[in-house]
Amino acid sequence: MHDFPDYPFQPQRFQPHPGIAMSFLDEGPPSVAGDASEVIVMLHGNPSWSFYWRHLVSGLRDKYRCIVPDHVGMGLSDRPDDAPSAQPRYDYTLQSRIDDLDALLKHLGIDGPVTLAVHDWGGMIGFGWALRDPSRVKRLVITNTASFPLPQAKRFPSRLAMGRDSKFGGWLIRRFNLFARGAAWFGTTRSLPKDVRVAYAGVYDGWDEAISTLRFMQDIPLNDGDRAMPLVKAAEAALPGYADRPAFIGWGLKDFVFDKHFLAGFRTALPNAEVYAFDDANHYVLEDKHEVLVPAIRTFLDRNPL
Repeated sequence: MHDFPDYPFQPQRFQPHPGIAMSFLDEGPPSVAGDASEVIVMLHGNPSWSFYWRHLVSGLRDKYRCIVPDHVGMGLSDRPDDAPSAQPRYDYTLQSRIDDLDALLKHLGIDGPVTLAVHDWGGMIGFGWALRDPSRVKRLVITNTASFPLPQAKRFPSRLAMGRDSKFGGWLIRRFNLFARGAAWFGTTRSLPKDVRVAYAGVYDGWDEAISTLRFMQDIPLNDGDRAMPLVKAAEAALPGYADRPAFIGWGLKDFVFDKHFLAGFRTALPNAEVYAFDDANHYVLEDKHEVLVPAIRTFLDRNPL
């Protein structure tokens, strides 16, 4: 049994593929038949896991049902290999993540409306999943993420290019867990306690453990030939269609990837969104500002019942 700070939850397991298990949280009152409206699906990115959402889950679970998966290869989920001969084998692509989320929600019998809460890659996974039926998404909680390609005004950061495009950089990331360790050290403005840093990064210590942190970087779509790009462009086209739904944006402006350019993209597509943008918060905005954001998100959800 793992013991992580501020994570008093009992993870469950589900196999979206034979022999490959996802860990996920299902916290809060069970949905009553016909009233699945209070389901909040929280989707993390790379290199975090459901641990990122722990303060929000604690702040909502008395009233809202919180479904929080660890994507395959992440957090407490299994770490399948993607070599052609691997058994079981997993394809670490955006499409696989979307299919896994769909399978999990079907497994849980969640076939009605949901509120999407997203961070980092969780934005592309959530908005990519929503392309199947955008009407199911009733509210949005958006934190330092994207659902569109790299904005033209934004240069692709060299620290990501190292993992995406360099074999040696990729080796370093898997051998020394550089990406998760770096994010735990530099992804916040406040200094994280050691046990919190260890919770973020320790689950990726080891060559096999870190596979997904690298594969996510290698899947970042920058060019038309990249396999995730059609999904990203479709999500971009669909995004303004959510402007009629309640949306909450919590943003750390010190993020070196999802910076003011990405925030501007969401503000343009969702002009009615309630926005909390912090000059003194970084990529893990729910670490830096959970004392402000958790009650604000709770108030937002309560004020916009479905």
